[in-house]
Formats: sequence, C-alpha cells, structure tokens
Amino acid sequence: MPVLTVSLALLSVAQAAFGIDVLPALARRNGTEPEQLDVPPNAQYFPPSSYIALSDNSSFRASPSTPWSPPSASPEGGAPAPFQIYHPSFLSVLGSSPRLRVIASDDTYAFAHEAPIWLEDTDELVFCSNAGGKLGQSGLNQNNRVFKVALGGLDNSDADANLTVTELDIQPPIQMTNGGTFYRGQLLFAIQGRGERPGGLNLVSASAPYNSSIVVNNFFGRQFNSPNDVVIHGETGAIFFTDTKYGFFQDFRPAPLLPDQVYYYNPSSGVLRALADGFGNSNGIAFSPDFKHLYLADTGAGTREYVPTQPASIYVFDVVGEGDSVALSNRRLFAYVDTRLPDGLKVDTAGNLYAGTGDGVQVWDPSGILLGKIFLNTTSANLVFAGKGRLAILAETKIYLADLAAEGVDLDYAF
Repeated sequence: MPVLTVSLALLSVAQAAFGIDVLPALARRNGTEPEQLDVPPNAQYFPPSSYIALSDNSSFRASPSTPWSPPSASPEGGAPAPFQIYHPSFLSVLGSSPRLRVIASDDTYAFAHEAPIWLEDTDELVFCSNAGGKLGQSGLNQNNRVFKVALGGLDNSDADANLTVTELDIQPPIQMTNGGTFYRGQLLFAIQGRGERPGGLNLVSASAPYNSSIVVNNFFGRQFNSPNDVVIHGETGAIFFTDTKYGFFQDFRPAPLLPDQVYYYNPSSGVLRALADGFGNSNGIAFSPDFKHLYLADTGAGTREYVPTQPASIYVFDVVGEGDSVALSNRRLFAYVDTRLPDGLKVDTAGNLYAGTGDGVQVWDPSGILLGKIFLNTTSANLVFAGKGRLAILAETKIYLADLAAEGVDLDYAF
C-alpha cells in the first residue's frame, strides 16, 4: 500500500505541475474506464476519475438537496447535458438517439406530481397534482386533482409541446391521491385521505364516467396514516402498498396511528397483512421483472424539513413464500440517492431500476450500480413507461417525455 500511495502522490504532483491528466489514462489502462464511447450528442459521459477525487479547491456540495453534476458537466458555462452517463451500460438504456422534451407545463401549479398510469388502449397518461406541497393548491380544506393528457396528440419533432390537460371527474371523490397503477383494466390509486376522511386504496374506472370504489381503507379499525404508493404482484394479483406520514407532515391528516409499513392485500382472499417496517418514511415501491425482489424507497430525510443524515435510500428485499404466506426477507441497502430523495420507482425489462429524485431520474442496474441520470436540474416525484421506448416523467410544473431504447414492463398482467 505505501508504494501505491507514493505513486498516486507523484501522479498528482505531475498533473498539478505539468497539466497532465494522468489518472484517466491510468484507469483506462487498468480496464476501469473505456478507451472510447459512442456518446449521443445530447449526452455526456462522466468517468469515475472526473468526480471521485476532486481537488481541494473544488466546489463541494453544501447541501444534498441541490442538484449537482461533476465539474466537467458545464463546459464554458453551458447547461449540463440532459442525459448523464456514469457507467457505459447506460448507453443500452439510452440507445443511439435519446430525446427529452417538455409535453405539458404550468409554472404556477404543481399539476404533475404523482400516480402516473399509462393507458395503452387510448395512449393517455393519467396523473395527479401535488397534495399539500408547494404550488399544490391543496391541503386540509382543498382536495388535490387527477388529470390526463392524450399522448397521441404529439408530433415526432424535437420541439416542446403543451398538451391539453383534462381533469377526471371522479365520483365519489377520492381524497389526496398520491400513488397509482393499472389494475385489471382500471386505475388503482393509493390515496392519503384528508382530515378525518380515511386514506387507503381506491379503484376508478379508466374511462368516463370515472366511478370510484373503496378497496381497503383501514387496518383492523385503525385508519392508515397516508398511503403513498402501490404495486401489483403480476403473478398472483396481490396488492402491495406503502403507508407513511406525509399527510401529517403537510397538515392535512391527523397524527399517525400506525408505524411506517409495507402492506399486502389479496383481493381474492381478503387477507390484509403488514409485511415490513422500520422505515423513516416508506415511499415508492416496485417489483423486479421476475417478482423475486421488491424495491422500497425510504425518504426518512424528508419530514417537515430536509435532514441529510436520515435515509434517502432504496432497499431491496427478497420475496419468499407463496400465496398469503408471502414474506419479505433479506433487507439490504440497494442504493443511496445523492440528490435529495428517491420517490417513485419503476423497472425496465432488463431489470434496471428508475427513481424520481431531486435532480430528475436516476437509473441503477440490478446490482445497484448507478448507470446514469436523466438530468432535469429539478425534482421528479414519479415516472412511468408510456409505451415502447417512452418514459413519462412528472416534474411538478412540467411533464417530460424521454425517448429511450429501454422498455418498461407490461403492467397488464394476466393473473
């Protein structure tokens, strides 16, 4: 080890004295960085040597809630590239010509927050506004809203668009929608509740009239805190959902009566169980494509204020057992998000995991290696694959559409 230390020190001296960028060359020689990548024009590759050993006078981050890119991200003061490659494998996600554009926007209203659901038959994107947060226009005395846009109205240009946003008139109303997924031809929403109105899971018709019905709204008589997100086990039809405290933090729900937990509900048998606990704030949830693993976002760092020493983490569990005896075991840290929090989670057919984060969308391979980012320089709470090679990204006051090589998992399960 002393020899290695001296060698690296001499390399650093040589780099400082003569301006020789020797560390990237050394990494390439050792096989840790590729000699050459065919990077799309709107993407940028950041080899590890560009950010793991910054000079003492570098601009280190003062807060993890502020988006950050390696120093080489903005040459001559330009904007960072929208597609940031941290591992060569991200090129298989992007393809040769990725594209990112805004398809709807309203700078005065956080209309595009959560619960993204793509409807294949009509090529529509359903989503909800922010519940209780900044620009959300909602709170204890005002419900949030559920909207849709028709993606079929887009042309094939690279230009931004502003599609018509249409509100769904859901009856009876559902209170403070937050999570959503496609379920047996209908919309399944995780709703947080408002005031004394309970949260839970509600089914809504996928077309007008948008009739709603309660799936579950209590745990043996106790109201849930603020159900956050929901996912379907595609082989059994069982529903897994998270329940956290954000309604209380945002002053539209009473004090919590339950721990932060992951729940299992089987509509066929009626079995409702708590499967996992011990989270700061249980948030986004997703299965691996083979349903052998469950991913869970813990946003414990985000309460009434941002606390950087608390979890901003994604955990992975093994899914074991069968039927109503299913269990989540072998919990382990999958990834820690470098910018603010991980929120909504999705997977592609290759098993890569996507998360809405404080700087856009971050993508990891199944082992937890950060492959790259779709860098928005702002927060995305959730996202959904909207057909082959299309990723719809909710960013509060804007909706982005990314055209990629990756494909999402088909959620129209035949269970």
